[in-house]
Amino acid sequence: MGERIAIHPVSPQPRLLARAVDAVKRGQLLVAPSDAGYLLAWGVDALKAEERVQRMRGLDSKHPFTLLCASLSEMGRLAKLDDAAFRIVKPLVPGPFTFILPVSSDLPRRFKQAKRKVIGCRIPDHTVLLALMGECGTPLLSTSIEFDEDSPDRQDPEDVAERVLRDVDLMLDAGECAAGPTSVVDLSDDEPRVLRQGAVPVNL
Repeated sequence: MGERIAIHPVSPQPRLLARAVDAVKRGQLLVAPSDAGYLLAWGVDALKAEERVQRMRGLDSKHPFTLLCASLSEMGRLAKLDDAAFRIVKPLVPGPFTFILPVSSDLPRRFKQAKRKVIGCRIPDHTVLLALMGECGTPLLSTSIEFDEDSPDRQDPEDVAERVLRDVDLMLDAGECAAGPTSVVDLSDDEPRVLRQGAVPVNL
């Protein structure tokens, strides 16, 4: 059973953030609030945590997870943002939007070894999650928490804890968060496409 920590959603306590940062650095699996429901998050090199997620979600080893970035500059370092893509992304971040982008040469080695050509990236608009990434100094990998069709938004911490706390190491409980899912925009080709309209629709 994972530990559940109540953290302030607007002014997260530094000592609690420090515990979460330590968990990330030790390769643990976290539940964190976002601007599109609670999500699972782990360090880029935390392979055992990722394997746990794959088992929880019934996913294979090739499933593409989303890269959470703390800033537009970090996103631009890990993925290719040409002028056209930049003009679309800039007014939407931070926010509940996932962008499918071509990978850059600075992508972590494990993604290069998988020969990924594109990657999903987003900059979440949630103080706790942004603070966590800022303190870690690195991007995080993430995926949504799977519920049945009657509970698609993953907003309520009580429901989330009941669903996944037994399978994770730490949950940052910041109270109810915004609805999900994210809108997904494919910017990997010449013509941008909206692959999914989320709780906050996007118009290109």
